[in-house]
Amino acid sequence: MSNKQSIFGRVSRLARANINAMIDAAEDPGKMLDQLIRDYTQNISEAEQAVAQTIGNLRMMEEDLGQDRKAVEEWGGKALAASRKADELRASGDGTGADRFDALAKVAIGKQMDAEREVADGTSQVRTQSEVTEKLKEGLGEMKDKLVDLKKRRDNLVARAKTAQAQAQVQDAVKSIDILDPTSEVSRFEEKIRREEARVQGQAELAASTLDSQFNNLDTLAKDTDVDARLAALKAGREHGAAAAAMDSGAATPSSSSSSSSSKGSRASSR
Repeated sequence: MSNKQSIFGRVSRLARANINAMIDAAEDPGKMLDQLIRDYTQNISEAEQAVAQTIGNLRMMEEDLGQDRKAVEEWGGKALAASRKADELRASGDGTGADRFDALAKVAIGKQMDAEREVADGTSQVRTQSEVTEKLKEGLGEMKDKLVDLKKRRDNLVARAKTAQAQAQVQDAVKSIDILDPTSEVSRFEEKIRREEARVQGQAELAASTLDSQFNNLDTLAKDTDVDARLAALKAGREHGAAAAAMDSGAATPSSSSSSSSSKGSRASSR
């Protein structure tokens, strides 16, 4: 059971964290400050009503205290008047009338004492209420001062928030085009261009190598042609020499035959 409660607690905290993150992301400083000013103004209005009610209560207590003090004076005067009347009647020999007025004086004195207790209690309450009222009035004054300051700072805070937002956007833009960042688009295009340049350079080197090979083949072919030409010339020269020799040999053979014939004829004659 405790494990389930722990899981639910963690899920609840995660949900609250996600909600707070969404609220933070959706906050517009200007709108939030305007709403804060409206709420604070409403709080001041409610505080003014509370302070006004407190002041009204204080004035009622002061009025009651004034009436109690007046009652003290009135009952004191009545007690004094009754006591004097009793003294007059007693001096004239009317003891019964004197006792009755002394009794009235005692009642008046009792009422005076009650009023004095009301005055003492009322004085303490008025003093306490006056202190509370003064603190509330001071607090209300501070709230109004803060509201004035907030209204003055509102434009400055909004401007600072917009500046910070613009700087953040610039930083994000700089990061997105950072040429040293291998993941950036510029680096990717640069790498693509480098590969293309390397491919073209390789093709050029390959073409140059093929051309050199062709020239080398031409040199070899020319050399082979020279060798063949010399061989052909050599063969032609040998054939020409053989033909000349054959011609020379053919010319010498008929004279030999004639010599042989003449020898044979001489030998026949001698016979």
